[in-house]
Amino acid sequence: MIPILRGSSPLTLATALFFLFSSQSNAAMPDLATEPAPLGSHATTLPELKKPEGLRPCCAFGHDLQAELKSAPVPFYRLDNIVESHDLGKHRYNDSVVRGLTSMVGGGSEKNGILYTEHGGFIDTAHVRDSMDMTYWVASQLLQHPGSALRVRLGDELAHREIVVHSYRVPSDPQAAFSVAVWAAARVAFDLAAWHEIAQWYGFESVPGFSEGVSAFSPEDLYSNLVGVRIAASLLLTGQGSELKQYNQQATQVLTQTLDQLGAVSRQETARQFDRLDGQWWDSQQRVPNKWLVLHRNYSTDSTRRPTPIPGEPSADHLLALPQEVAGVTLDKVATLQLLPTRSSSSLPAFSGSLTRDDVPRLAQQAEAQDNQSLSARSPASAK
Repeated sequence: MIPILRGSSPLTLATALFFLFSSQSNAAMPDLATEPAPLGSHATTLPELKKPEGLRPCCAFGHDLQAELKSAPVPFYRLDNIVESHDLGKHRYNDSVVRGLTSMVGGGSEKNGILYTEHGGFIDTAHVRDSMDMTYWVASQLLQHPGSALRVRLGDELAHREIVVHSYRVPSDPQAAFSVAVWAAARVAFDLAAWHEIAQWYGFESVPGFSEGVSAFSPEDLYSNLVGVRIAASLLLTGQGSELKQYNQQATQVLTQTLDQLGAVSRQETARQFDRLDGQWWDSQQRVPNKWLVLHRNYSTDSTRRPTPIPGEPSADHLLALPQEVAGVTLDKVATLQLLPTRSSSSLPAFSGSLTRDDVPRLAQQAEAQDNQSLSARSPASAK
C-alpha cells in the first residue's frame, strides 16, 4: 500500500514509487497518518537501556551562520547546518554531548542539521533523533514495571524533572498492553521536549555560560520532536526495538523514509527557503548565539500540531497528533511529567508544589508576550 498523507497534498509519483519499492525491505514503514493507529502489530520486550545522556546539539534557524563569543565576532567561522535526507549517517541511540559535538564538525556516525520538506516545513534532525531515543527509553522503563506505580528521576532543567508512573490496569491482550506503554512513553517524551523549550527561554544552559535563548521556541523545533516520537512509536509497535542494534539500524532507514514521505528537498532548495525568509524568520546579519538571529518563533506546546505556517507554502501543513487513549486506557493516567522547584528555578515565574503539562502553555504565553514586547522595542536599524 502506498502511504498517503492525510490532510495534505498527495505525495508525488516519484516519492510514492520510492515507498512502493522500499516497502519490500525490513524497515518499518513510518506511520504519518494524522491520527495514528493506536494498536501495534507486535508485542515484544525492550532491552534494558541507559537513560539518554544528553540532547544532541541542534541548529539555530538559518544557514551559513556566523558566530560571536562575548559579542566579539569569531573570524573565519561559518556553520553549514543544512542536511539532506539521504545523507544523515547512521543513527546511534543515546548520543552523548561529546559525540554530538563531534558530529557537528564532521565526525561520528550521525549527521544532523535542518532540511526543508514540502509537507512538514523545516525539520531539525537533532530534535527528531532526541525524541526517538527518549520515547524508546521511557517505553523500556514502563515495560519493566507494568502497571506499577513508581517515579523515574531525570536531570534538572531549571526544575527537577520526574516521570510519575501511576498504578493502572494493564490490558490482558499483550499487543494492547505493549501499545499502551509505547504511546504513554511518546506523550511523556514530547512533554519533555516542550519543557526543554521553556527551560531554554527562561535561561537554562546545557553548557554554563553559553546562552540557548536563540534556540528556544524556534519555529521548527517541536514539530520535529513530534515527528520523532511518531517515528519511534512506529518502530516499536512493529517490533523493531527488541534489540538496541536492531533499533539503530531501523531508525537509520525510517528517519530517511519519513523525511522523504514529508517531501524532503535538496540542499539547494533548503537554502533557497532559508534565504526567502531572511528578515522575516531569521536575520542573517546576526551571529550565533544572539537571540535575535531568530525573529519568528512558535510558542505552541500542543502535541496536536501542524508545521509553523510558512509564507507562500500552503502545502507545508501536515497535521500530526498523539493518541490520548489506547485500549480503553487513558494514557495520562499511566505516566506524566512532573516538575519540582529547585534552586535553579528562580528564573522561572514563582511556583510552589509542582508543574505539569497544564502549566506549560501559561509559561510559553508569558515568554511570547515578553518577546513581542522586545521585538517591538527594537529599532528598525537593529531589526535589519
